Amino acid sequence: MVLLVGVGGLAGWRWWRSLPPYGPEVLAATATLNLVDQATADAAFSQGNTERAGDGDQIFLGRVAWERPPDPQVDASFRIVVLDKGTRRMPGFITVTSARPDEVGAGSDEALGRAEERYPWLQGIGMRKVDGGFVSAGSAVMVSSVDASPVTFVFVLHPQRPGTPPERAVAAAPAAVSDLLVALISVGPDQQVYWAQRLLN
Repeated sequence: MVLLVGVGGLAGWRWWRSLPPYGPEVLAATATLNLVDQATADAAFSQGNTERAGDGDQIFLGRVAWERPPDPQVDASFRIVVLDKGTRRMPGFITVTSARPDEVGAGSDEALGRAEERYPWLQGIGMRKVDGGFVSAGSAVMVSSVDASPVTFVFVLHPQRPGTPPERAVAAAPAAVSDLLVALISVGPDQQVYWAQRLLN
C-alpha cells in the first residue's frame, strides 16, 4: 500500500509539473521572416557580429514578439525554431539579439528532442544519432526569459556542399521564405515541453 501511494504520488507530481502555466494564446506571439541584404542584416545588430554572406548565399532576418504573461513561471524558457519543411533541417548558425541580449542565444538541447517526439510537424529539430553518439547539426534560438521579447535573429543559408553526410546537413540555399516554418516552444524548468506553436508557414 505504501509503495502504491508513493508511485501514485510521483506520477501525480510529474503530471502536475507537465501542466503549462499558460497557453500560447496568452502570449499572442507573432513572427516575421524576410530575405534581406547584408546591410539590412548588419543594421539589425549593433554589435556587427552577423555572419557574412557570399555568392549563392541567402540572408534571412526574423523577429518573434510576444506579450508578457501576467504571472510568468520562474525558470521557464522558450525555444524559437526555424525549420525547412522540405528537408526537415534547421539553419546551422544563428545570430540573435533581443530587448535583453544576455538572455538569448543559439544552440540545441534535449527540449528540442522532446518537442520533436510530441509534434510530428517539428520532425528534424532533435539530436541525430551518429556513430553511437548524438549530434545536432542545426541551431535554434534559446530564450531564457519571458521578458526578452522582441527577439531578432539572422541566419545565412549556403548552397549544400556535395558529399555532406545527411546527419550533418543543415538547411541550405536556395530557399523561399514560404519553405521555412517558425515555431515557438514553451519549456519548463525541468526541460519539460509545455507546448509548441507554429507562428509562420
